[in-house]
Amino acid sequence: MNPSNKLILGTVQFGLPYGINNSTGQVLVPDVAKILVEAKDNGISVLDTSYAYGDSEAVLGELLEKDDYFKIVSKIPQTAETPKSIFEETTKRLKKDKLYGYLVHHFEYFKENPSIWADIKALQKDGRIEKTGFSLYNIRELEYLFSKNVRFDIVQIPYNLLDRAFEPYLKELKQRNVEIHTRSVFLQGLFFKSVDDLPEQLKPLKPYLVDISNFCKEQNITVEELALNGVIHRSDIDGVLVGVDNIVQLQRNIRSIWTEASAKIVEYIDSLDVKEKELLNPVNWN
Repeated sequence: MNPSNKLILGTVQFGLPYGINNSTGQVLVPDVAKILVEAKDNGISVLDTSYAYGDSEAVLGELLEKDDYFKIVSKIPQTAETPKSIFEETTKRLKKDKLYGYLVHHFEYFKENPSIWADIKALQKDGRIEKTGFSLYNIRELEYLFSKNVRFDIVQIPYNLLDRAFEPYLKELKQRNVEIHTRSVFLQGLFFKSVDDLPEQLKPLKPYLVDISNFCKEQNITVEELALNGVIHRSDIDGVLVGVDNIVQLQRNIRSIWTEASAKIVEYIDSLDVKEKELLNPVNWN
């Protein structure tokens, strides 16, 4: 399998201005169209969106109404509406009758309203959803699902050079035949931000970012290459989500993927250990 085929195109930028380095705002529809063509031409087949991503679903529906190439994964946010009504609105926006994947976007919403899972599984039973699952933020949420014996098909988790909290659970997830999607491969762009421009709250991460930068210079590789290949070459990860603001970023992501990651690269990544783990969750950023 070509490693670049494991890329999943995140689409939050198509509906909202997003990311710590985003200075251009929401991606314009003509630019989204170019990005989707580039993705398709390079074997990227999965799109990640959500009801909560502003206009993202509607933009995809406008551009892909007659194109069934992409597998679309969307998510249900915390809502007072029923899962069925939100799902119907999502498919209406996307102009699709069914979805490849449908995930619970906010875990607390599920935990406080466990009956929504039966509603989502009913949609799967009716053939409207191929795979169901959860978008998770920490291992406590996964452990809760395991303890309650909740069966799911896809999990989306944060995983990157500095945040590998879910690593001990990857083997068990594969044993349960769960498709593993990772997000935050660039830590929402933090890896590319000048260490001198870090917000005060994130300055404790500066030594790690400097170390990564120095290692990349020694190896004559880019931070982007290290970050992407450090995740995409894990055999137990099925898809690596990337979000882009323009076609050039996507092209650069694709060019950055190697055929394999060297033992030295893997050894270096394994050596990284952040003490201030709470700062690795963007939810905790002001």
